[in-house]
Amino acid sequence: MSPQRHFLVLTFPLQGHIAPALRLARRLLAAAPDALVTFSTTEAAHRRMFPAEPDGGVDDCRLELLPFSDGTDAGYDRSSTDPAAFTDYMASFQAAGARSVGELVDALAARGRPVTRVVYTMLLPWAADVAREKGLPSALYWIQPAAVLAVYYHYFHGYAAVVADHRHDPSFVVRFPGLPPQAVRDLPSFITDSTDPSEFFHSVYTTVRDLFESLDRESPRATVLVNTCQELEEGALAAVRAYDALPIGPVLPSGDEAGLFKQDSAKYMEWLDAKPVDSVVYVAFGSLTGMAREQLDELLLGLEESGRPYLFIVRKDIKAELADAVETDAWPKNGVVVEWCDQVRVLSHAAVGCFVTHCGWNSVMESMACGVPMVCVPQMSDQRMNAWLVEFEWRVGARAEVGGDGVLRAVEVRQRLEEVTQDGEAGAGGARGTASEWKRVVAEALGKDGSSDRNLRAFVEGIISSVSL
Repeated sequence: MSPQRHFLVLTFPLQGHIAPALRLARRLLAAAPDALVTFSTTEAAHRRMFPAEPDGGVDDCRLELLPFSDGTDAGYDRSSTDPAAFTDYMASFQAAGARSVGELVDALAARGRPVTRVVYTMLLPWAADVAREKGLPSALYWIQPAAVLAVYYHYFHGYAAVVADHRHDPSFVVRFPGLPPQAVRDLPSFITDSTDPSEFFHSVYTTVRDLFESLDRESPRATVLVNTCQELEEGALAAVRAYDALPIGPVLPSGDEAGLFKQDSAKYMEWLDAKPVDSVVYVAFGSLTGMAREQLDELLLGLEESGRPYLFIVRKDIKAELADAVETDAWPKNGVVVEWCDQVRVLSHAAVGCFVTHCGWNSVMESMACGVPMVCVPQMSDQRMNAWLVEFEWRVGARAEVGGDGVLRAVEVRQRLEEVTQDGEAGAGGARGTASEWKRVVAEALGKDGSSDRNLRAFVEGIISSVSL
């Protein structure tokens, strides 16, 4: 008799990785009512995300939350600006993580809860090695677009020199097989800004390189679950035929995710309820993005000058910088500033007509699923390519350009908002209508017997070869 299906889902200790990984864990449970899932991130991240279960626990009878060790007590100190400290952390994460996850697999088996498949996110290439050592199949969960997966694949399979030779020429166009021409400015930052050992994120670059080397070692072909849908990225998915790349997304919140994060008062929802349809600009730049006071002032000025009501999410430590402005009542006249919100709930609200975003992939997919056009302010990693997809592939937004001093000025904020929110065929009447159509396409992909639904069920049932792509 075959053992009960049991997926071990492993993820890097950042909110932008944890959230989609936990969402996938719940999707796996829904797709396989008889299956078990163990969700695991580092001990420090586990304590932050699940404070009620400091040493692990069972979210329900089938989903267990258990941490693994990264070799530290408190995790990486994000306030550190020392590249060597980050490199040391990544080395510790790899060595201690592999050892700890191996022990976790053994412990689960000893408890009569043996793992049957390992699923891991992109900065854990060693997870596939642990799975092989334990005789288990594994699958990479790619939490970025298929286009970025394809760029990385071709970069590490013959195109690294081309990018390296032109990394300081933002306008140079690279032609990867099967993809539209891409300017260097739109490529993932880790292959343009982090290839030198002296650069802060060089260890991320080497980890991504190791990941693709690990995928190449898989036999038969590596399985990659991609947080996108076939209809959004058909060409990009075709450009990575070396893998069994299964689009299973967008993997969205199941409705109980808000409980993981500290919330401001729900008064922001009451504020939204009082606003006209499509009138509000929602502004959020993710959990990692820092912001200098000058940039914050320019953003606020641009939002105020737009004349539209806005809901601005500002991280607690950054919001503290605004105390003097708040005390003088210089702003906000048209907006509300809070530290956190339920993003999908906000994007789903009829009053929200535009999303000013850093273009993290979770945010982009949530906006696409809700049919909200975007103003893109990308900074690092995949965000630049995500912005390119939003503007040129899907035509649901516009990219805001920063000045030579690295600051996004108020006039640019205002102009891009006008472009994306104005009525009429040439502006966001077009963007809004296109966004509504993509919302319908995404809903169909996620619905019963839609493309993403079929692919996830095929993965769960172990019949990937029958998936129609």
